[in-house]
Amino acid sequence: MALDCTSLTKLTLVLCVAVSGCSGAYGRAIPPLSSCSGAYVRAISDFCVTKFSLDMEALDQSLWCSWSDTFQPYEELTNCTFFVALKMHCFWPNRLIDDLYIRLHQDYFHDCALTGRLLRDPPIRILGPFIGVPVLVTLLMTALVVWSGKCCQGIV
Repeated sequence: MALDCTSLTKLTLVLCVAVSGCSGAYGRAIPPLSSCSGAYVRAISDFCVTKFSLDMEALDQSLWCSWSDTFQPYEELTNCTFFVALKMHCFWPNRLIDDLYIRLHQDYFHDCALTGRLLRDPPIRILGPFIGVPVLVTLLMTALVVWSGKCCQGIV
């Protein structure tokens, strides 16, 4: 699933066409991008999203909700969109990327349950010291103040 030489060649070609106005497939030059929408969206769609879709379809659909199985394609998509934005002098993340990720999550991850990812209390062996130590310190300080008050009462 890693980027191979062919994928890197395609990325270089896409970025060359989109950024510097190299001749396209039809011999016409793409004008420089001014608003980071048209050519940027095409570059993201043609290379990044296509690669992500192929990687996801190579996985069994039952594994789409497994982070350990989808981490690499997701990371490659993130890196790809970042580098395309960097080469095209666009901000990243931006509204187009947000919309892209929302659409991809609706397409690929809409059936994923939140089980196992919900926030919950840590186990008592971890939580205990965070509760016990402050309580003991508070009791010890209170006892120390009371004892020093009784001890030093006759001095004044």
